[in-house]
Order: sequence, then structure tokens, then C-alpha cells
Amino acid sequence: MLRNLSAAALSLCILLISACSSTPTRPPAPLPADQTARLKSMTLPSRLPVPVQGIKPKQLKDTWGASRSSGRTHEGIDIMSERGTRVYSSTEGLVADLRNNNLGGKVIWILGPGGTWHYYAHLNEHKRGLNVGDYVKKGDLIGYVGNTGNARHTSPHLHYGIYLNGKGRGAVNPYPYLR
Repeated sequence: MLRNLSAAALSLCILLISACSSTPTRPPAPLPADQTARLKSMTLPSRLPVPVQGIKPKQLKDTWGASRSSGRTHEGIDIMSERGTRVYSSTEGLVADLRNNNLGGKVIWILGPGGTWHYYAHLNEHKRGLNVGDYVKKGDLIGYVGNTGNARHTSPHLHYGIYLNGKGRGAVNPYPYLR
């Protein structure tokens, strides 16, 4: 009887797991058109604050263009800091994406002034309660430094990237903006 009960319990667990994993996910809602248009009409400042708490511009190292795995080059800079250090938005903007991916780990994409895209990667965690569609101001807390994704065997840091031609397109070196 115990063997039959165990088999029944296992079958029930498999059924529940299958049901949960096949739940369709909804595509993210589009960003608010009025706020998107307002951001696109703005100009990206030539100077941005360093997005990691306690890090001064003179502490930054320009890691732009360094070689990476699979023939890639580094499309951003790495800002070294202790795990859990606060990460702030370098601009005002709309949180356009919050996710986990293989390269960046826990990431945040923010649509900023002039239609620029700001990429914050390898986060230990996102700020609790932060959602896609939230409007953030320059200096708002968005997450915490980590080493997720392909950085899991490195020291904790924030990978910060700026893209001028759309999400993930037209990378520019963020180092001069933060100096």
C-alpha cells in the first residue's frame, strides 16, 4: 500500500509541475507612449553619475572593447564593487526590461533621454517592487551589484552599457560619460 501511495504522490507531483511549467507567459505591456515620446525628445547629458554607490569617477577603469568569449568585445564598462552595493539609475527613464539571461544574469534595461538604452547587468538582485513600465529618476535605486550570468566566476561588479540605436544596438563607450 505504501508503494502505491508513493507512486500516486509522485504522479501528482509530476502533473502539478507540468501544469505550472506550461502556463503561458504574457508579453510585456508596451511602454507608455507619452513618456516614451517625452524621453526621446530630451537630450542625453554628456556627463552621467557613476551608477554604483560610493564609486568615484577616478576609480573607474575603461574596459570598453576588451575581448570576451566567443570572439565578442566588451560593450560597456565593468564597475567593481562589493556584492550588494546599491546601483542607481544614471538617467531618468522607463524601466523597459527586467530579466535573467545567460550573459548578463540579472539585468535591467532603461529607456533614457534621446531614446538611449542603458543596460545594467550582473546584478545580485533588482530593487524589490521595481517593474517594467516604472518611471525612474536619475539617482533612483534600481538594484544591487552581483556577479550573475557569465560573471559568476568573477568578482562582483556592475556591467554598464549605453546603446544609441535601440535596445542592444549602437553600443558606445560609457566611460567618457561617467568621467
